[in-house]
Amino acid sequence: MPSDQSTWLIAVPQDGDSEGLLPEITNKLPQYSRSTSVAELGIPSFKTGTLDSLIALSEELPKQDAFFTATVAKIVDTLRNLLNNDPTKLAQHVLVNERSADDYVLRGWKWNDSRYGVQRSLREMVDVLNKEMASIDNVMKAKLNNYNIVKGSLVQMQRKKTGNLSVRSLVGIVSKEHVIQDSEYLETCLVAVPKLITKEWTSKYERLTNMVVPRSSLTIASDSEYTLFGVVIFKRVHDQFVQKCRENKFIVRDFAYSEEQIAKQEEELEIADTTEKELWTELLRLSRTNFSESFQILVHLKILRLFVESVLRYGLPANYVGLAIRPEPKYTKKTLSVLTSHFSYLGPRSSGRSKKQTTTEEFAGEYQSLMEQEFFDFVLYEVPWIVL
Repeated sequence: MPSDQSTWLIAVPQDGDSEGLLPEITNKLPQYSRSTSVAELGIPSFKTGTLDSLIALSEELPKQDAFFTATVAKIVDTLRNLLNNDPTKLAQHVLVNERSADDYVLRGWKWNDSRYGVQRSLREMVDVLNKEMASIDNVMKAKLNNYNIVKGSLVQMQRKKTGNLSVRSLVGIVSKEHVIQDSEYLETCLVAVPKLITKEWTSKYERLTNMVVPRSSLTIASDSEYTLFGVVIFKRVHDQFVQKCRENKFIVRDFAYSEEQIAKQEEELEIADTTEKELWTELLRLSRTNFSESFQILVHLKILRLFVESVLRYGLPANYVGLAIRPEPKYTKKTLSVLTSHFSYLGPRSSGRSKKQTTTEEFAGEYQSLMEQEFFDFVLYEVPWIVL
């Protein structure tokens, strides 16, 4: 059963009045599913090549299809993450040649002969499409990895400026007046004390160790959980004082006031912030462009799959008519039923293809593996919808 979240690409032999196929199918769709969109899909007459080459491509193309589809999906996910899951903004960037993906497929789609000339063999065209999609995937991986590294560094820097006084950076909180500098014997220890035990700190700090300067405790800052105190001690008892504070659940902050270091940290944060914004803009622009390119490549590969499977199924001459159908999700089964009924006359031709086109038991066995997929009298492949 085809998905109700995809556009169906269908191919059938061009028998008789091909121009009448679109209105015939449209008129047969039930009135309550008129929101289903149906459009013509031009399938060029490619060079068919040998039966061996067609079978080889038929086995290979599903893997390429999966890779192409995954690449498009990853680009959409990148855009979604860059735009904070905002569907309105996402809709402005998942465009194909400045049109929606639906419009690209359902509003006069044509094979891009200037890029993928039909004078080439099927193998050459598949190789070109693979090369283009692999290039897009590699570029996206490199750019996304670079952006994530810079973003991670920025987040880490910003995280130091958040949280409570026991963990956050003290840059901008502790000033020059709060600490003793350039003293041979004395230093200022910065201690984050839980608010519930600040009275205990006040009564104990002078006696935690020897050589604590009496009445030197100074309140520097306070938040909802902690109060930050500065206390003057002799350098020689630093380690002992830290240990005693730990035993009493007082948290000594490892911070040395340095105007040069503070200026350096602020500069690094500013540079990281600027770099992140620049890379975000670059990645957004690249993702938008590569979505358009990759989606077109994916659809072209689907057309090649339609052609290859049609030749294997219906034989020559290689003239096929295509339809693009965007089903109304509620009526997917009914839409499929209409198609199945309308193209039932193709049953004998499609079911007998292995007898007509396979000449050895070896080929028959190889060809049989291609028949394990869901089978209709018409050829059908799907283009997943871009979910906003």
